[in-house]
Amino acid sequence: MTRSEYEIAMQRLRPALIAEANRYLGDADDAEDMVQDVMMRLWQMCSQLHNPVDGLARILVRNRCLDAIRRRKPREGIESLPPVIGSGNNEKVEHERIEQMMKVVENLPDVPQTILRLRHMEGLEMKDIARLLQMEEATVRKALSRARQTVRDKLNGKRQ
Repeated sequence: MTRSEYEIAMQRLRPALIAEANRYLGDADDAEDMVQDVMMRLWQMCSQLHNPVDGLARILVRNRCLDAIRRRKPREGIESLPPVIGSGNNEKVEHERIEQMMKVVENLPDVPQTILRLRHMEGLEMKDIARLLQMEEATVRKALSRARQTVRDKLNGKRQ
């Protein structure tokens, strides 16, 4: 792909890529940054590219946005939950249980971990998670159920 072909393609694609990134991130500035990063990456690969680059550009934007979502700190994490009422010993046991659960979640594969975090820490609805991950809502529900069961099984296995 030549420089002029690249420039024409990016001028045509840029608004659609920004709109797509904005749907994922919900922030116009972050969306602009993601698209700019993708355009730079595509420029570095320019000599190897062939028209049309639409599909590749969209995939790169989607992947960068999903990476950014995964790296975000949860809006309301476990640390912000009110303390357990009762003695200090119960509070300590509850804190240890939460730490164990988070370790199990961190060891899940990427997709189940992302679904669990988006649902329980970000508070997103199933349809929004499905849209973000470009999956069917039924598939997201099944993956969430399996992830929850895996966490339950591993936690119960540790206690026995």
